[in-house]
Amino acid sequence: MKVFKFGGASVKDAQGVKRVGNILESTPGQLIVVVSAMGKTTNALEILVPKLNDLEAEKLIKEIEDYHYSIAKDCITRRWKEQTISTLNKVFAELRETVKEYPADNYDERYDQLVSYGEFLSSRILGSYLSDEGIPNIWFNACSNIWTDNNFREARVDFTKSKKYFDQNVPIAFENANIIITEGFIGQSGSRKKTTLGREGSDYTAAIIAHCTNAESVTIWKDVPGVMNADPKKFEDAVKINQLSYQDAIELAYYGASVIHPKTIKPLQNKNITLFVKSFLSPEEEGTRIDGAITKLPVPCFISKTEQVLLSLSPKDFSFIAEENLSFIFDSFAKHKVKLNMMQHSAINFSVCFDSDPRKLPGLLQSFQGNYRVLYNDNVELFTIRYYDQATIDKVSKDRNILLEQRSRYTVQLVLK
Repeated sequence: MKVFKFGGASVKDAQGVKRVGNILESTPGQLIVVVSAMGKTTNALEILVPKLNDLEAEKLIKEIEDYHYSIAKDCITRRWKEQTISTLNKVFAELRETVKEYPADNYDERYDQLVSYGEFLSSRILGSYLSDEGIPNIWFNACSNIWTDNNFREARVDFTKSKKYFDQNVPIAFENANIIITEGFIGQSGSRKKTTLGREGSDYTAAIIAHCTNAESVTIWKDVPGVMNADPKKFEDAVKINQLSYQDAIELAYYGASVIHPKTIKPLQNKNITLFVKSFLSPEEEGTRIDGAITKLPVPCFISKTEQVLLSLSPKDFSFIAEENLSFIFDSFAKHKVKLNMMQHSAINFSVCFDSDPRKLPGLLQSFQGNYRVLYNDNVELFTIRYYDQATIDKVSKDRNILLEQRSRYTVQLVLK
């Protein structure tokens, strides 16, 4: 049994849905297929999370609704058309009720209840298209099988409980079809509320399922040939990497390589499950293989994270940045749910780089004002180079100011302005 994951770009229109159907139809054996929200649906649903007035909310929901109806009507043209439209009608009616009735005082909880509709819609449309084409499949509710805690927007998975549900329900599903369609990105807490696994978390969903079912492999289908050593939109000479070790893959993902979600590798490495990254535009090409083989990357890898904040703290009483100060600093970041992308400290200075979030930054800064001198730069870029040399450093920092630099044996990180 294999696990396939298709991102939003692969199902952004009717042509994409049909292309995914061709890939699935030509793949022998049992498949569990994880689907992300279509196109930019997650971005659109995020706008609904802050309370809007009724007219604004309805206008946005109608745009999302029309987009999905258009795709469904263009690719589902036979006997499943009427049933699919009926299903979508029910889903959007439920979305409208959730927008009106779900409390807005807990932003993260409301976020998960609303944004999770994107994957529900895409998986339903894909499954209906396959059925309309005579390709047997069964829809599988991820929320009923992936169990998490209540840490909304960054839920932690209960693998032991989830595995019990997969052991019980997957064999039953495969009795009816060789293709299971399910949602990415979402799970369910012990209190039976929807949770999400982190932005772009559908890759992680595929890894969770593979881990719980002891799958042969996972394939992530992208609009690129595989894992590239740099963003081809920024580097014309970017090249595909044919093979990666688990260690290099998790390092690149942690530092911000967008092709793989950072949490994806651990569940696969723990079970020695191979991960492939392939192009849905050229499915016959080999792509990138990620496994336990000990290999060194043949070329430097460049990873850029924009819209960053560089924050520097110095104790007002001139005390050392030691255990007591570090404990308070890390507790503050955890309290405000801010993830650190880079950190560095000296005797009396602690500097960190993290994603800019206007909802979180004011409260975070206020928590430090009493005991620390606070300096920060916003709108900076964090550049990470894996297997660097001086020429690569010079390449990315040309005509720019290096605000902070940190080197290890294999990796250098630069904060650039």
